[in-house]
Amino acid sequence: MGELAEHFGLRLGLKYRGAIRSELETVLKMDPGYLEGSADRALGRYYHEVPSLFGGSMSRAEQHLRASLTYDENSTISRYFLAELLVDARRVAEARTELRRVLDAPLSADWAPEDRDYKKKAAELLSQLH
Repeated sequence: MGELAEHFGLRLGLKYRGAIRSELETVLKMDPGYLEGSADRALGRYYHEVPSLFGGSMSRAEQHLRASLTYDENSTISRYFLAELLVDARRVAEARTELRRVLDAPLSADWAPEDRDYKKKAAELLSQLH
């Protein structure tokens, strides 16, 4: 649902926002470390992308993204999402640090294709911040 909401726009995203949040919170209750903190990462993305009028929150987003990093400090996906949030919060120096950490992170045996993708995105975003 989250993937659909992100790719098909605000209207569909808002339609499923309650169900998305509820399911992710259920995962956190059952197994917070599931897939290396993926529920916290997805909730961080959720709170960052949902407009504040509909429950979005930059502080909650950051809290969840940082929580996801406790399960995998080298997560390129979590660090990239955190960097995007920091850019939006106008905390550019911190965003640069996170983007460099994405670039410096070793490739995960389980997530190598995704790691390569987020390293490329991080390089592109970092070049835009100079």
